[in-house]
Amino acid sequence: MVGKRIGYARVSTADQNPDRQLQDIVLDKKFVDYASGQSINRPQLDLLLDYVREDDLIIVHSMDRMARNVKDLIHIIDSLVARNISVQFLKESLIFTAEKSPISNLLLAVMGAIAEFEHSLIKERQMEGIELAKKQGKYKGRKNSLSTEKIEMLKIMSETTRKTKTQIAKELGICRWTLYKYLKMQS
Repeated sequence: MVGKRIGYARVSTADQNPDRQLQDIVLDKKFVDYASGQSINRPQLDLLLDYVREDDLIIVHSMDRMARNVKDLIHIIDSLVARNISVQFLKESLIFTAEKSPISNLLLAVMGAIAEFEHSLIKERQMEGIELAKKQGKYKGRKNSLSTEKIEMLKIMSETTRKTKTQIAKELGICRWTLYKYLKMQS
C-alpha cells in the first residue's frame, strides 16, 4: 500500500518565503509553520503529526526545519517510524523508515548534532554582530510595541481602574510581560 506524500516547511518569520524549501516536490498535502526554531509552539507540525497515517512519507527540507534540537528530532522521528511513517530530509539526503538500521540511527544523531551546533554558531555570530553594532551606535534594539499615547493610557489604566493587569494587557493587544516592562519603565 502506498501512502501520501506530505510536506512540512518552517520559516522563522511571516516575511520569509517557505516555498523554496519544497520547491518542485510533488506533494499530496503541505504543512507550513511560521515560528522560530526555538519555539515549542508549532501548530502546523502538531496538525501534521495528527494527520499522517501508516505508509505516508513526510518530506522536509532539512532536519533543523522539523525540530528544535537533537533530542526533539530523535523523538519525532522515532514516534513516526514506530507508526510505519517514513521521514525524508532533502538537504541531508536521508530517509528514515520503520526498517531501523544502526547506521540511520547514527546518522540521525550526528546530523542532528551538526545542525544544532551550526545553529548555535549562527546565534553566537549574530550576538557578536549586535554587540559590534551597539558599540558603533548602529543598533538601537527593538522598537516599542506601543505608541506614546498607548503607554500613557496604560499608566492611567493601571493606576485608576480595577481591571487586572491581564485585562489591561489584552485591551492594549500586548502580553502581560510587556505590560510590566512598560510599567517598570514609567517608575
